Amino acid sequence: MKKVERHLPPELAREAERLAAMPDASINFSDAPEVVDWSAGERGKFYRPVKQQLTIRLDADVVQWFKDRAQGGGYQTRINEALRRYVQEQRRNAG
Repeated sequence: MKKVERHLPPELAREAERLAAMPDASINFSDAPEVVDWSAGERGKFYRPVKQQLTIRLDADVVQWFKDRAQGGGYQTRINEALRRYVQEQRRNAG
């Protein structure tokens, strides 16, 4: 039996565990037919990477550069995106 480890109210947790214990063959999927055409699918649409809060010291001019280019905030997101691009490039170059 699969253990459901979400924080649910007790009655929902019991129901989730009961459903998890059922074999797939006994589940009625007639109201949710299988999707076989994924041509309109979008990769990563719902992916949200885990964020880690930390303190980092950056040069003031670097921070200001990102702040100047972020309309209405979001400069930390832009710094993260720049670092992610750098990491991906390094991984590609490393083979």
